Amino acid sequence: MASIRKRGTSWRAEVYRDGQRESQTFPTKQQAAAWATQREAELGGERLPEHTVKEALRRYAREVSPTHKGEQWEIARLGMMERDELAKVRLPVLRKEHVSDWKRRRLEKVSPASVRREMTLLMQVLEEARREWGWLHVNPARDVKKPPSPPSRKRRITQDEIDRAVLACGVTELESETASQRVGLAFLLALETAMRAGEILGLTWDKVRPKAVVLPRTKNGDQREVPLSPRARAIMAALPRDRPTCFDLDPATRDVLWRRARDAAELGDLHFHDSRAEAIWRLSKKFDVLELARVIGHRDIKSLMIYYETSADELADRL
Repeated sequence: MASIRKRGTSWRAEVYRDGQRESQTFPTKQQAAAWATQREAELGGERLPEHTVKEALRRYAREVSPTHKGEQWEIARLGMMERDELAKVRLPVLRKEHVSDWKRRRLEKVSPASVRREMTLLMQVLEEARREWGWLHVNPARDVKKPPSPPSRKRRITQDEIDRAVLACGVTELESETASQRVGLAFLLALETAMRAGEILGLTWDKVRPKAVVLPRTKNGDQREVPLSPRARAIMAALPRDRPTCFDLDPATRDVLWRRARDAAELGDLHFHDSRAEAIWRLSKKFDVLELARVIGHRDIKSLMIYYETSADELADRL
């Protein structure tokens, strides 16, 4: 029940429902009564609070994103979403048509893969608003289809491409004096270990053992130990020990220097992260699928079976 009392020249409205008590002061009795009626409906689940999509995006960026490993990526995408007309829509009237229109606009500007990632983030924001904040009754994004997943990238890397890439980085005998040379060494280490670029750049010497490195927090949130081949150990031994991280590179610098070297070597569409797939192909010839999953941090073993595809002729030779 709501109570409204006059206090001096203002009016105080107080609402109590299901153990929750809220109060607010207004200059007129009419305003106090209107607020009390609205809050009673909201607390009873009969009426949603008047928040916009933009308010939900900002609250998620402030309260939820800092708890995620990809905080910077999320906050950047949330900021981008704020600039779209979807952000102006009030949550009580948000419908799947609003989300569909937003998806269409995004597909005109970025790739389907990017839109899939952004839709996943938007769905998480709206689900938080529904489940935790009580700002939505239903999540309309759940009724909107994501763009189809692009075909998985299966690019192999030839030894000639590896030689040209590291040479363009200035590496001839595992030198590590310049940032470009350390980018080349990071690429070589990725080919030996199947580690992701972020995992490599985040390495610190206290996590490096004689024959392995320890990754305390990986993409799936688990700790992982990665064995080092003799070649990988030689790469690590070539790095300076007086830097805050083993490679002393930030992601932006690594990206710029890699693209510059790739273009100079005329390697076309070669991506740095292609090294992970190539490394998995190579490691699949040395480890069984369970060992490989442990080394590279995959929980879904089925996703690794592609690396174990063997022709009938090869199988016949084993018989």
